[in-house]
Amino acid sequence: MLSRRRFLHGGLALGTAGAGLAALAGCAGTLAPVDTTADGFGEEAAGTVTVWCRAATQTAIQAAATTFNELHEDLEVQVLPIPDAQYVTKLATSIRGGSVPDIVDFDLINCPLFSVRDAFADVTELVEALPFRDALSAGHLGLATYEDRIYGIPFIGDYSTLFANTDLLGAAGFELSEISGSLESLMETCLSVKSALPDVHPWTFPGNASGAMGFTIQPMIWAADTDLITGELGDQSGNVVGNDTVEAVLEFHRQLWVDELVPRRSFVEDGAQWGHDYRSGEVVFFPGAYGSAVAEADADFRPSSQNVLLPGPEGGHATFSGGDNMCLLNGAPNASGAWMFMAHTLELNVQRALPDSGYMPVRSDSVDSEFAESYEQAVVPVSNLDEGYVPSTLAYNLLYNQSASPWLAMIRRAVFDGDVAGAMAEAQSEYDRILTQTQL
Repeated sequence: MLSRRRFLHGGLALGTAGAGLAALAGCAGTLAPVDTTADGFGEEAAGTVTVWCRAATQTAIQAAATTFNELHEDLEVQVLPIPDAQYVTKLATSIRGGSVPDIVDFDLINCPLFSVRDAFADVTELVEALPFRDALSAGHLGLATYEDRIYGIPFIGDYSTLFANTDLLGAAGFELSEISGSLESLMETCLSVKSALPDVHPWTFPGNASGAMGFTIQPMIWAADTDLITGELGDQSGNVVGNDTVEAVLEFHRQLWVDELVPRRSFVEDGAQWGHDYRSGEVVFFPGAYGSAVAEADADFRPSSQNVLLPGPEGGHATFSGGDNMCLLNGAPNASGAWMFMAHTLELNVQRALPDSGYMPVRSDSVDSEFAESYEQAVVPVSNLDEGYVPSTLAYNLLYNQSASPWLAMIRRAVFDGDVAGAMAEAQSEYDRILTQTQL
């Protein structure tokens, strides 16, 4: 079983992802559509609602199920955790067999794989009718949307931001808000910090962890309003060669390595110890997630750990809107009850409790004075959900989460070998190849 951390850092095995895609090929159109616009839908349902969730995120959804069950005598939510490495294949198999759970709660990057195959119920009108619709995470909804229709809701957020040890930064004479507007200004700061504080490293990254590097480096590219993929879902290609922003971001990380602004162990760090050097006070800047930077840190360290959105080379800012979406299956045995539970998970009291599980709310209006006092470092990403993004593609796992991904190969060749142009050319070819194959 893969932990949430291991999934993000290393990803699925290539063979597992390939088997999942193969299983998906025959699952289109096999389930009876759910009419979510029917009178009384999502009201006063009874019986049982079955939810499949990622084993890695079971704590968060089980907490929501518990509060829901306490409020409903005649309707019970039962949660079944599925190992992350088995999820896509198991769901595809259940769809082909015509026996599905009511709801799936899974990594939002997998939503397009099933939306294009008519596996999920269309919940557009239900979502648009929510009074807090505009407060929902744009990145999550983007992955739940296909051809202008919505096929799921956000549930939990896992956002990337730039954390900084403000005690160390202050000792070097800097304020985070003044130097974090661009990668250019951050590099200048790192060079100064190295001189002022020779016993610490200015920056850290896990240079052999494909998923974690995708989580923290891609937003630096999106901040400049560009991406490594171009085209609509199903007709995509790589956007690497000739992309000046991608080149600038690679050069930034190359300089961090060459000038020894990151620990030497960054070369082999596969994500197993991701964030440990930051939490132990060995580094100043840590692009990462709330869970690894705050939830896993000692309480006395947290006040000195502050964060901002990740900047682009010359400005702009963005965050990776990671986490889970929750989707209602066509053919669901208790679709009406399923929507009742899905709506419950978006209630403010449920959303505001998510940081206790290491995750973030998906509603920007979750931030009030009480939330800010309890989860100070969650305020920046949750208040800026409109700056979140995740590329919608059928090939995300193959491109970014595999240990053999072209994304990681490009980073390692550019950063550690110094061949930026060659790395980008190779990545362009591999992005095009993988995207073409997954779109057949």
